[in-house]
Amino acid sequence: MKSELKAKFLQHLASKKKDQGFTLIELLVVIIIIGILSAIALPSFLNQANKAKQSEAKTYVGTLNRTQQAYFLEKSKFATELSNMADPVPSETVNYEYKSAEATPDISALSTGTARVAALRSYGGTVFVATDDKTKETSTLAIAYESKAPSKDVPPVATITGTTMKEPTGYDPLAK
Repeated sequence: MKSELKAKFLQHLASKKKDQGFTLIELLVVIIIIGILSAIALPSFLNQANKAKQSEAKTYVGTLNRTQQAYFLEKSKFATELSNMADPVPSETVNYEYKSAEATPDISALSTGTARVAALRSYGGTVFVATDDKTKETSTLAIAYESKAPSKDVPPVATITGTTMKEPTGYDPLAK
């Protein structure tokens, strides 16, 4: 009986090898799985391009903040225009327009990266002059922030109370 079972099993395997290939249902299942995976991954992939463009603005606004701090250290005042600071960044690129100027004389400077494309966020940075009440030493504090949603609006100046800086309403802090 065992040899008869083995023979039938071998016949079954031999007949299976003749019918190789995928069924229509198997192919449809694979196509549906690929479609679902691409529907999930594609928006994430496309968002990476915007993140790369926005990193330009983050870097440039940070550079403008540091340049304003250095300018204040050298001249005891903030630069009134981007060109006064030896143009540390271009005034405009394909995606952003950059400005840096004194916001409040001898108190604060505002640097902005305003989006020129509707899908991008705008960035701002404010540098403040702070005086320590005990030592009477003057230093500068800086904050950088981004709009919570894509925006082509020019970012406003942040606020400061003592040594606590607060980004404007509708903006999230990048670094303090």
